[in-house]
Amino acid sequence: MSIEQEKPADTPKPVSKLGNFFITLYHVFGFIGRFFKEAFLPPYEFKELMRQCYEIGYRSALLISTTGFITGLVFTKQSRPSLSEFGATSWLPSLVGIALLRTLAPLLTGLIAAGKVGSSIGAELGSMKVSEQIDAMEVSATNPFKFLVATRVLAATITMPILTFYTAMVGMLGALLNVSVNEGTSATTFFQSALENITFLDIIASTIKAIIFGFTIAIVGCYQGYHSSKGTEGVGKAANSAVVTAMFLIFVEEVVCVQIFSLFNT
Repeated sequence: MSIEQEKPADTPKPVSKLGNFFITLYHVFGFIGRFFKEAFLPPYEFKELMRQCYEIGYRSALLISTTGFITGLVFTKQSRPSLSEFGATSWLPSLVGIALLRTLAPLLTGLIAAGKVGSSIGAELGSMKVSEQIDAMEVSATNPFKFLVATRVLAATITMPILTFYTAMVGMLGALLNVSVNEGTSATTFFQSALENITFLDIIASTIKAIIFGFTIAIVGCYQGYHSSKGTEGVGKAANSAVVTAMFLIFVEEVVCVQIFSLFNT
């Protein structure tokens, strides 16, 4: 009697890319929702929060200082020929002040933090995931999400506005150097002209954008690191994905914020 050959079981169809996108989106929003749940419920990790604020500011201070100073210097130098054609070089301080505070400072700080802080958070949490340190924290009755994720996201959200205004200040110093050398403008006159057309709405808009950028950088870095795959390759992918995704989202958020705040300026 011949033995009938069993038919292979029907293999499930691969999930489409659109399906994978919505599944990932579901996990991301679940991750964000868990953050808001864990961040504002006791117990609070104040000591770790302060340490993360120091780490984020310390890691970014030197690079932000250098980049901000050069940005202000170069922006002023490149803007002078256009204004000089109309005899309006006296508008340089005002132009630099508006450009830095409204757009350049938040965007520049966000991109630097995405590369410096975002990659660090992704790699750090990814290595902890691979070495099973996160699992060990759960076994020892410690809430790893609150200690590792909530503190880092809150620290980045708090620190980014401070770094943004610091970038604007350093950028104005670079612009002051260029204007002083070429026009002989004093520091008092420069800052009076630079801040003359700055409105309260500009400060609020920059602060809100900095908060959004800081939250985005940290939550993306934490998500990528917290869900990294096993092995050292997964750590590298987590750090790389954190930087690329955060930078892309920062540009998208910048466009959206500009459109929203422009409605209030009309």
